[in-house]
Amino acid sequence: MNSLGNNEHQTFQEADYGLHDHLEVSDGDVGIHQQNVVNHIHLASQLPLIPEEYRSHDDQRPLLLVDHETGDRFLYALQPMKHSVFFILIVELLERFTFYGYYYTLTLFLTGVLSPDWNPGFTAVKASSYVSASTMVAYTTPFVGAFLADRLGDYKAILVGLMGFYIPGIFLMTLTTFPVLCYGRAFPTTLLAIAMLVLWPLGTGCLKALINVFGAKQFHPLLQSSMIESYYVQFYMTINVGALVGVCTIPILAQRVANLSLAYCVPLGLLIIGLVVFLAGTNRYVPSPPNHKDTSPVATTAIRTTTAAAAAGETPSTTRTALQLGQQPNNKTVSLLSTFRICLLIVPFAIGYSQMPTTFIVQGAVMKSAFGIISVANMNVFVAGSVLFCGAWTSSYLYPTLAEKGVKLSTTHKFAIGSTLGALAMLWALVVEHWIHQAYLTDGSQISVLWQAPSYILIGCGEIFATSSAYAVAFTASGPRNKAFASATNIFCIGGLPNLFCIGLYQVCSPWFRNHLDGTTDISHIDTYTTAHVGNYFSILLLIMMLGIGINLRPSVRIFVHSIEEDATAALGDQKTTSTVVLDMEREGREEMFPMLDNKTVV
Repeated sequence: MNSLGNNEHQTFQEADYGLHDHLEVSDGDVGIHQQNVVNHIHLASQLPLIPEEYRSHDDQRPLLLVDHETGDRFLYALQPMKHSVFFILIVELLERFTFYGYYYTLTLFLTGVLSPDWNPGFTAVKASSYVSASTMVAYTTPFVGAFLADRLGDYKAILVGLMGFYIPGIFLMTLTTFPVLCYGRAFPTTLLAIAMLVLWPLGTGCLKALINVFGAKQFHPLLQSSMIESYYVQFYMTINVGALVGVCTIPILAQRVANLSLAYCVPLGLLIIGLVVFLAGTNRYVPSPPNHKDTSPVATTAIRTTTAAAAAGETPSTTRTALQLGQQPNNKTVSLLSTFRICLLIVPFAIGYSQMPTTFIVQGAVMKSAFGIISVANMNVFVAGSVLFCGAWTSSYLYPTLAEKGVKLSTTHKFAIGSTLGALAMLWALVVEHWIHQAYLTDGSQISVLWQAPSYILIGCGEIFATSSAYAVAFTASGPRNKAFASATNIFCIGGLPNLFCIGLYQVCSPWFRNHLDGTTDISHIDTYTTAHVGNYFSILLLIMMLGIGINLRPSVRIFVHSIEEDATAALGDQKTTSTVVLDMEREGREEMFPMLDNKTVV
């Protein structure tokens, strides 16, 4: 809080979805002024303090938002997580279970490891190419999902992604594992290619772009804006729960039950259940209409918001809070390019993250299994576990504690924290690399693969600060009509660009992955691995992580990102009506009703 004169006051601006409010509070008795951020409305006891224009008087969804440009009315629940987001998170959980259940077994199926008597007979190189191509399509087709959402709205586009692409894709892939259905003919490679390279990744891409955005839109963009950050942490935790269970379940079923067809029926069945759950919540969702005004993915959206208080001559008193909605000239615009520039800041961390299924596997393959059962293939469990733990800690303790102290971490500082944790992961990988060489050269022994765990844990914690924050900023720092395209752009920066960069980096650094015994790239055994120089590659990754830290800590970068975020809250559609609402607030109990009532320092 700032100490000012008795007659002075200050204004906090919070704008979203065509709304521009000024919350002004002054305390003439003590000369102290508070900024009241009414953006965490979640209790029925808070409703009397909300302007009538925000109240729908609906028992289930009492919060109201009116788009004065289109006349659309949107009703919001006080507890979106329980009312509607729960259904969306269930779909995401089961989709991630399905995706990773197939993803980590496809190579083994294509090469005949899991199904020796019925498979396409691919070589390891061809199988890897198929899986890589499918992954690349999955990380580029979110733009297709954004395009569909632009025309159909998020809800219908999600249904198209699930029913038109995703479920048919995995149904066909599962179908190819049943030899009896082919009547003894050759393996249906063409059918597999259609399913694996077109339908499945297209469905994955659509859902990647839309599910997270649709969930965020269940929160009132003004009165519940502070809850969106916690939602994205929980969303990312949901992703990792699904991935963890999928990775642990489907490969085990395929290997232990010795029936890949039955194993693949499990994720197929669960995703169909997810579709049913999603449909069950239809009447609870806050719909998002198609964009009729501007459907160009690269269009900018400008908004002009007028300060109604000035027009109405409203003056704040010592016991009243004025919430003004209206129009004022505002030339701020937000383009998809601006969002893309912000998302690029996560690429250094994402490059480190992409090493887990590649370089970390190469390193762990020459390490000794722990307890005879924990091999490098199981190490991703530590990533999922750390994401769940760190996500719970940040959402329930770290962020609330900082909020109580009036501190809010800036987006770039979150990215810097993620890159710092990534740098520590690469530094630890270098330590492990030294121990691998030292142990073998000393007595020919191998160290335990569990020594890799700290690197996986650090990467997992980094995901909470970097990746989940990237999802959030792609939503908040984008124009109201570009949310889906911004989400697709973010996913491309998380998975597409980093993997493309790593492909080139692998080629440049390929001499470090050659053994010096016969000059080949076979370093899968400890005796050949110790003649290579994989540690040099980890050093390059460490430098990339440090570059990410340096860029995100630059004041000019922080100011740029903050300006884009502020422009995004302003560029939310022209308002054709102007209104001023003045509500009385009793000074007693303000902090109990609105937990975020003090000034916030953005760091």
